Amino acid sequence: MQKLFEKQGWHFFTLLILLAGVFFGSKLDGFLAGSLWGLPTLFWLWLAVAVPVLHQIFVWLGWRGQLYFGTMTRLFGKKDFSAFSVIFMILFILRPVTLVLVGISNAESLSLSIFWRAGLSLLCLIPSIYLFQSVAHYFGLKRALGIDHFDADYRHLPIVKEGIFHYTDNGMYLFGFLLLWAIGFIFASKAALLAAAFNHLYIWVHFYTVEKPDMDYIYGAQG
Repeated sequence: MQKLFEKQGWHFFTLLILLAGVFFGSKLDGFLAGSLWGLPTLFWLWLAVAVPVLHQIFVWLGWRGQLYFGTMTRLFGKKDFSAFSVIFMILFILRPVTLVLVGISNAESLSLSIFWRAGLSLLCLIPSIYLFQSVAHYFGLKRALGIDHFDADYRHLPIVKEGIFHYTDNGMYLFGFLLLWAIGFIFASKAALLAAAFNHLYIWVHFYTVEKPDMDYIYGAQG
């Protein structure tokens, strides 16, 4: 059980700091203006924060549980990775969906002309789209979802250095989450930008407290 909780003290400590940042940041002028479907922006903002928290806790338990205890295989048998992938993708897709809902609810809370909205959104979208194209073409969705936690055969594949990965080893976290910032700029929404900032910062918590320790174990064990 010690391996399951490796670095998770730091995970939850940092998460509390980020949640406090959202709480106090939302108190600033304009961050909670508006509503959608009769529900205030406050509701949509915290929903957009709850989804990544649920997502990353699920990935931590799914990856670590499988890596050290074969938990997903015990639960789903040969469908272990398929079951993990379905849940992962549902939560992953809900990230931008909830950001759009926040953006609609809190639209126009930030004073930005159409020119700046388009320019900033495009600035975020270009590297984000390049990242997703590189993942699909060079990296593969299975590796992006962490199949090396499930199938040892994938642990011997070479490191990808094509596409965006030619310029950075961590394009997913550097550029992939710029998509969420683009949503905030499109709607000129302070609350959506706050939620995007939370998502982007929190994914780095995942990297340092879950993914990196796992990779050190998986690939370090090969010598």
